[in-house]
Amino acid sequence: MAQIRTIEELDLDSPYIVEGLPGIGLVGQIIVDHIEDSFGMSEHAAVDCEGLPQVAVFQEGTHDVRSPVRIHADEENDLLVLQSDVPVSPKAEGFVDCLVGWLEQEDVTPVFVSGLPSRPEGVPSLFGVSTGDGGSLLGDIEPPEQGGVVSGPTGALLKAANDRGIDSVGLIVETDPQFPDPAAARVVVEKGITPVTGVEIGTDALVEKSEEIMEAKKQLAERLQDPEEEATTATTTGMYH
Repeated sequence: MAQIRTIEELDLDSPYIVEGLPGIGLVGQIIVDHIEDSFGMSEHAAVDCEGLPQVAVFQEGTHDVRSPVRIHADEENDLLVLQSDVPVSPKAEGFVDCLVGWLEQEDVTPVFVSGLPSRPEGVPSLFGVSTGDGGSLLGDIEPPEQGGVVSGPTGALLKAANDRGIDSVGLIVETDPQFPDPAAARVVVEKGITPVTGVEIGTDALVEKSEEIMEAKKQLAERLQDPEEEATTATTTGMYH
């Protein structure tokens, strides 16, 4: 049965969830991996919704297998992350309805992350969008300088949140369109996730391990450039075709 299946019961009070589905620059995935490591998060739930790849994930050093899409949690900070080891299709309507319904039921505020393909000089720019009353959470985060579109699975989730009037935040960052981008991930954490959630998340490891992160993520980044895979992407109207 399609569902979000609880692995470990936790006492959470209106938590935030940071979405890390694979997308351009793998920014979201780099962020949620970093947050999980930083707080030693436990696996809270397996996302077994319709439309997701039917595969089992295994790791080095353990006999256990797990679902490719999972929710990890830090009970102390009321913080969750949505982690995926595989690309997710935006056409997976069962997944979108399943996840957004769970967010409503559990009173979870989502923080969506998307990369805007760019090769900026200096620090990448960060922009914020919102649904419901999520705009009140954005504080000093600037709105986009141009109109545009968030596509891929993150775009589908944002649309569903907007349709249902759910409070949510979308963080859009300039990112390398071809390679994993730890620098963009650091900007999102420092200027976006920490101010929105109120949870201090160190980023030194993102800098120290940037080359290691890029190497580890390149294979998935290459797969996302396959024309048959539609990755999470933000594009300005002038760039959109």
